[in-house]
Amino acid sequence: MDRARTRTTLTYRFAPTFTAGVEYNPLADDVGPLANWLVLPEREPWPALIVGTSSDRIGTPKGRSVYATLSKDLEQWTGLPIAPYAGGSFGSFDDETVVIGGLMVRWSERVSSTSLWDGHNLHHVIETYIGTRHGLGLVIANLDNKYDFGISYTFSF
Repeated sequence: MDRARTRTTLTYRFAPTFTAGVEYNPLADDVGPLANWLVLPEREPWPALIVGTSSDRIGTPKGRSVYATLSKDLEQWTGLPIAPYAGGSFGSFDDETVVIGGLMVRWSERVSSTSLWDGHNLHHVIETYIGTRHGLGLVIANLDNKYDFGISYTFSF
């Protein structure tokens, strides 16, 4: 789907727990809001609660989604640098709510990977951080057992 091929986002951190911005998908001439709110921060022994909105899942030609997830860094409990998350997402393209989830692994101080289930497909992202302002990622998107590869670039200022 063309919409997912090129995506530009601009977000601003309005508070330590809230970011909002805009997403632009030029191939679909699609503009929409982005928001991410850490409603409850992670505390022992409880997970964090995060809610937000973005474009619908990878592979949809249009639509918006709203989501809520619980996430927990398990390194203190397991000794492993892992942080799973699970939750639900409503997508307007399919007009359905699905179970979502994933696992982030910190391989080193600068390299991490995230595997994420969007309710339909499993995707993977491997990221590295360059200095304090730049990030580079490899995106492996699964669209109904067909894999597509992409790159992501993050710049913070």
